[in-house]
Amino acid sequence: MLKVEDILEMWKKDATIDAKDLTESSIHTARLHAKYLELLTTSKLLLKRTEMVQKTLLRDKWLYYTGVMEKHEIEERGWEYNPFKGARKPLKSDLGYFYESDEDLQKSEAKIQYIKATIETLESIMTNITWRHQNIRNIIEWERMTTHT
Repeated sequence: MLKVEDILEMWKKDATIDAKDLTESSIHTARLHAKYLELLTTSKLLLKRTEMVQKTLLRDKWLYYTGVMEKHEIEERGWEYNPFKGARKPLKSDLGYFYESDEDLQKSEAKIQYIKATIETLESIMTNITWRHQNIRNIIEWERMTTHT
């Protein structure tokens, strides 16, 4: 998984428009679009896979917290046999507190939120690339105005 910091660092370099070679900058736009579209698509697919894994984890945690999961399954996952640390089993309405504080579920949710932030970053970059031709056009117009006055 590509880090947001790495994407932003790449974009700092890729975002520059060479005002002295606008033709090359314009041609480069298509390559930038392809590059960041691939990153965006890959990130969206990663998000879907990660959400599916989280749904399976949620199911398993439900089995675990409701006492339905077999002891050998608990041991295979490396979870504690008694999730309530010796206290009595809580009411079903109180299980949400255990889900919210469950370390495995928190890690899974953090990963999903990070991927979503990556996608938002890439979508913003893609919007910028979409309008890049307008920036190049504005530079050309500015050059015309300043050299002919």
